[in-house]
Amino acid sequence: MKFGELKSIAHNISASLASGLGFLIGHYQTDIFGDALAAPESFIEVDFLAGEVIGGSAPHNLAAAIKAYRLGLAELCEKHGVAPSAFRELTTRYETHVAYGPRFTVTVEDQSGRRSTDRYIGYTGARRDAHLGND
Repeated sequence: MKFGELKSIAHNISASLASGLGFLIGHYQTDIFGDALAAPESFIEVDFLAGEVIGGSAPHNLAAAIKAYRLGLAELCEKHGVAPSAFRELTTRYETHVAYGPRFTVTVEDQSGRRSTDRYIGYTGARRDAHLGND
């Protein structure tokens, strides 16, 4: 299996939660960026493998949706011909930056230890342009 395939799956599930529509889990409306902004920590970090919040705090409805994403991950992996066990880590940190707005950072690690962290902007998870600089 190619590492790029795992990164694609990770982006898709992270962007689904970012969109606020949750079609991957059956149209479950959420506002993770609003919830992150309201959280005392100003971010929410999600472990999609466990289906739980691992950083920040989330209201009950968001926590319930995140649990459902664990099952959604299994279905998404199946469509791609990949077992969820191919991931050692699949976490995403959601936050709203003053200058850039909503953004999320996805960390993926496979079972052989290959690791990647990528930042995406907006509700759709567009790749972050290089000209934005390092913040």
